[in-house]
Amino acid sequence: MLLIAGATGNVGGELVHALRRAGEPVRALTRTDRDSSLPPDVERATGDLNDPASLTAALNGVRGVFLLSGYADMPGLLTKIRDAGARHVVLLSSGAVDGGDHANVVVRYHAVAEAAVKDAGLAWTILRPSGFHSNALRWLPQLRAGNVVREPFADVPVAGIDPLDIAAVAAVALTTPGHDHAIYRLTGPEAILPADRIRILARLLGRDLYLHPLTDDEARAELAATMPPEYVDAFVNFFVDGAYDDTVVRPTVPDLLGRPARTFRQWAEAHADAFR
Repeated sequence: MLLIAGATGNVGGELVHALRRAGEPVRALTRTDRDSSLPPDVERATGDLNDPASLTAALNGVRGVFLLSGYADMPGLLTKIRDAGARHVVLLSSGAVDGGDHANVVVRYHAVAEAAVKDAGLAWTILRPSGFHSNALRWLPQLRAGNVVREPFADVPVAGIDPLDIAAVAAVALTTPGHDHAIYRLTGPEAILPADRIRILARLLGRDLYLHPLTDDEARAELAATMPPEYVDAFVNFFVDGAYDDTVVRPTVPDLLGRPARTFRQWAEAHADAFR
């Protein structure tokens, strides 16, 4: 049995489907049993990853776990997973950890999770993806209101990745040998700007969409309305100070999957209904 944390998220949801297609026994972890976003035939278990003691039933018979960073007691959580009999953890981390400064809160919380995984006495695989294609879903409220998208850091290209590709790599790591103690830096096939994504969506939707690049001061103010100050500082550090270079295209996805990484256009075509 494989336990998938974040099973209703962009990566976890794709991973549940990938494992089911491969005929692997999969159990989706949710906070409550009322979540209706998963297919009804998917086995699910409830539990709170910030409370390892709540996971006893969810971990029963589990041999591998897909896990996210950032929980309150990562060492305690991983001890619970190990003591329950699981043998392998695949951790979804971030490309920002690669050479990143631990003074940055985003780098730090992912790095803390990676260290806990490495120290847990389990086989482990760490995934460090670039920014997700699905981050474009943040534009939905603006696109419902009109044709202008206000975007911070609009001059920064990103070699973004389809969550489907991250999930496919996670599935490979969970179900095939040879991935213990591996750290995979995952990117899409090209580094593109927000303006490029807007043009792709405009053609796909048949709309005249426009990008309004925010100044750095505007970006800071808008981010501060939705996140704590240390996270605002982290993203400014990444994309204004240039501390995180997310432009380099890596061959990891095609090397592991035997096919090209999916483009933003492919992701947008597969999720067009969300924007209509």
